[in-house]
Amino acid sequence: MLSALALARGVEAGELTPRKLVETCAEAIADREKDIGAFATLDLAGARRAAEGSQLASLPLRGLPVAFKDIFDTADLPTQYGSPIYAGHRPAADASAVVMTRQAGGILIGKTVTTQFASLVPSATRNPRNLAHTPGGSSAGSAAAVAAGMVPIAFGTQTAGSVIRPAAFCGVAAFKPSYRLIPMVGVKDVAWHLDTAGLFGAGVCDIAFAAAAVLQRDLRVDGAIPASPRIALARTHLWPQASPAMQRAVETAAKIVQAAGAKVSELALSPIVEDAYEAQFTIQDYENIRALAFEYDRHRDRIDSLLRTQLERASAISADEYDAARRLARRGRQLLADAMADYDVILTPSARGAAPHGFATTGDPMFNRLWTLMGAPCVNVTGLSDDKGLPLGVQIVGRLGRDRAALEAALFVEQAIARKMGS
Repeated sequence: MLSALALARGVEAGELTPRKLVETCAEAIADREKDIGAFATLDLAGARRAAEGSQLASLPLRGLPVAFKDIFDTADLPTQYGSPIYAGHRPAADASAVVMTRQAGGILIGKTVTTQFASLVPSATRNPRNLAHTPGGSSAGSAAAVAAGMVPIAFGTQTAGSVIRPAAFCGVAAFKPSYRLIPMVGVKDVAWHLDTAGLFGAGVCDIAFAAAAVLQRDLRVDGAIPASPRIALARTHLWPQASPAMQRAVETAAKIVQAAGAKVSELALSPIVEDAYEAQFTIQDYENIRALAFEYDRHRDRIDSLLRTQLERASAISADEYDAARRLARRGRQLLADAMADYDVILTPSARGAAPHGFATTGDPMFNRLWTLMGAPCVNVTGLSDDKGLPLGVQIVGRLGRDRAALEAALFVEQAIARKMGS
């Protein structure tokens, strides 16, 4: 994989150029894209032209190539939302996050594959860790492109688990910030009270560096040794549905970080917080059919049957049920904030287990839905695997609005695991 932070430092030191970064990515794409299928659209010629910009090396991202999930609007490239309905579609303007990335010195190298309208419909993208396994979804291409070393940073989105889960399956770091920390203007809606943009990178320092550069916020964690965090191990009511390998991975991570100096305690969540898990389904489905109202009304026969069935089921949700779900979510956020008063972060699974074999499913986002609903910052931490060598990600969940603290704790966990597994 390509370390965004190391590459940026190379440009800053005069050892690399933005053009060299583009060529490095182009070589990896030429070598691996035919097997993986991470990109919906590539613009290597445009990236090479952009790399000649005289100011790039002095900007925060230093000319790093960046890819965006193909639900972020781009004026210079097609934006097709993973749907034949929008084949060749060219928006009039870039999404805000695309503009901000370019302003920070990032070079748009292409658009990554999304599942259809960022749903659970599987894509054709393959997992670089094992081509016989799914990369997850819906940000399939973004996770796969980073895992394959084709790009150092990629953007995705999460409505249920579409950043953290594919990152876990593909063995890359990922950061789903607090709700709407990254502007969603110009991004195709799935469910507007849940949709959150996030980033994929090689490691925690890489995603923190990129997020800091784009958002102009104090999010970098590479400047000092991370402090020992107070970690709550939250198994939640879903714990029995995690694979034995995932349960061992989370428990192993807890032991490793405790031995490294972190304070680890078990946390039992309020039943109301766990009940809010069910509210996430109601909110997502109610908003999804409205976000896709035009497509469902005018082009229903061109929507994949899996998504069409989901939308048909969603049409039965009443406004009263939706309002009740949103009230439950608000109460859950309050109780979660109270429960985390004595902790910095929560440690919990990133997914049920390793990436499923085959391509009939993108995997189940059950271990992500609650935290997305809570609006909390989440980080996938790599370094552990199952007995077949497939990655098993563990998830760090922070307090709403405390994104830097979540990233710092994730770095502590990442480094502790790396030291232990390397010993």
